[in-house]
Amino acid sequence: MSLQSLTAPSRTPFVYTWHGMTDYFFSTQPRIRTGFLAIVLLGCASCSSSVQGTSPLQFSGQTMGTTYAVTIVEPSSSISIETTQSHVDHILARINSSMSTYQPDSELSRFNHAGTTNWVPISLDLYSVIKEALRVSHMTSGAFDVSVGPIVDLWGFGPGLRHNTIPSDEAIRMRLDSIGYTHLHLQDSPPAIRKDYPTLSVDLSAIAKGYGVDQVAEYLESRQIMNYLVEIGGELRANGHNDQGIPWKVAVEQPTPITQAIHRVLHLEGQGIATSGDYRNFFEREGIRFSHTMNPKTGKPVTHNLSSVTVVAETTMKADALATALLVLGPKEGLALAQREHVASLFLTMDADGFHEQATTDFAQYSDL
Repeated sequence: MSLQSLTAPSRTPFVYTWHGMTDYFFSTQPRIRTGFLAIVLLGCASCSSSVQGTSPLQFSGQTMGTTYAVTIVEPSSSISIETTQSHVDHILARINSSMSTYQPDSELSRFNHAGTTNWVPISLDLYSVIKEALRVSHMTSGAFDVSVGPIVDLWGFGPGLRHNTIPSDEAIRMRLDSIGYTHLHLQDSPPAIRKDYPTLSVDLSAIAKGYGVDQVAEYLESRQIMNYLVEIGGELRANGHNDQGIPWKVAVEQPTPITQAIHRVLHLEGQGIATSGDYRNFFEREGIRFSHTMNPKTGKPVTHNLSSVTVVAETTMKADALATALLVLGPKEGLALAQREHVASLFLTMDADGFHEQATTDFAQYSDL
C-alpha cells in the first residue's frame, strides 16, 4: 500500500504442489508502512497453453514503490503489448503524481504542505480515493484514518529513520491532537478538499494501490479485454478466466514472518482482493511486541492477536481500505462489523496453539478449500 519511492521489492518464486500439479507462486516481500499483503498468485508458469492455443500476454513494471503485473488471456491480434503497457504505465504515473507523499510536487504533497484551511481544488482521481477513504472511516468509526501518519512516524514505522523507542504518553497526546479524519472535508462539485488544521496531512498509502489496480482493470475492459489479472504489490483484481479456462485462483499465505506457506486458496470472478497483516513489521521490547498497525483512537499499536485480514470486494480500492480497518479493529469487533456490513473477509489469529481462522458468511463463496 505504500507510495514510497523505494527500490521495488523482489518477487521470489517458490514451488508448491497442488493436487499433483506443480505451480509457481510469486510473493511480494514486506512493505514498510502498512504490513505484508499475503496474497500470492497461482501463476500461469505451469500452464502449457491457453484455451485458444495462444499464450497469455504478460507484462510488469515498477510503480508506487513496488511492482505491478498484468496478465491478459486470449488477447486479440490487434492488442500490442507495447501499446497496452504504455497506457498502463501512463495510468499508474498519473495516480502516483496525484497521491504520492514522496513526490514533493504531487497533488497530495502540495495539499499537505499548504498552510491553509481554504478549499483546494483536486483531480477526479484524488476525489474518488478520498471519498472512499472517508466512507470507510465513517463505517469503521475511525479505525481507518488517512491522517494517522504522524502517529506512525512517532513510533518509528514511518519513512524516516527507524527506531525502537516507545514514545511518551505526552508525545502521543500531542500527535493525537493534530490528526483525525473528521478534520478533513470533501466537496463534490467542483471537487475540492480542505482541512481544519493547517498542519493536517493525508497519506493514502493504505488505499491508493487498490485504486491503481481498479483503474488499470477499467482501462483493460474499455479495450474489451475481459479475461485478465492485475496486481500491484500484492493487491489483486481478476476478471473472466485464466488460460486453463477456469476462474482465477489466488492463495492466502499463512501469516508467518519467515516461511512461505499457503493457508487457503480462493477463486475470483470480477472481484478485488487485499490482505493486511502485522506479522512482518514490528519491534519487541521486554517481551512485548509493538506492531506497525496503529489504532488512530489511542495513538498506540494494536494489542490483539489478529495476524492478518483478507477482504474480497467489488473493487480493490474498497478491499484495500477495509482490510486495514478490520485489522485495526481486531478479531471480535472487526468480525462483527464485517458480518454486519456484509464484507467478505477472512480473519487469521495466532496464539500458543497456532493459527485459527474465522470468516464472514459472505466469504465462503470464494473459498476453494
